[in-house]
Amino acid sequence: TSMGNVFNVPWTRTDRMPQTLDLLSEHGWTTAALTLSDDAITLDDLVGRDLGALAMIFGTEGAGVDPRTARQVDLRVRIPMEAGVDSLNVAAATAVAFYATRSD
Repeated sequence: TSMGNVFNVPWTRTDRMPQTLDLLSEHGWTTAALTLSDDAITLDDLVGRDLGALAMIFGTEGAGVDPRTARQVDLRVRIPMEAGVDSLNVAAATAVAFYATRSD
């Protein structure tokens, strides 16, 4: 069930994003924010890289990832979508990103 996956996928929520990103970096994690930034790589490009431990950052459905956070992360990533579609809700984006980056 979807409720059971909360115990299989490590996740957290933080109100201290700058400090959290610094801590992840200090421990060797690559940080990637899902965003529509012009310099964002595609999710396919992200999957093709050997990054080791990866922390994905998702923003709110209305505002997205805070611009300060987007500047602080290692990578900015976008989900490729059909022309005319420019966003997904955060649950759908999370599901797509987690599926794409799963380890088999």
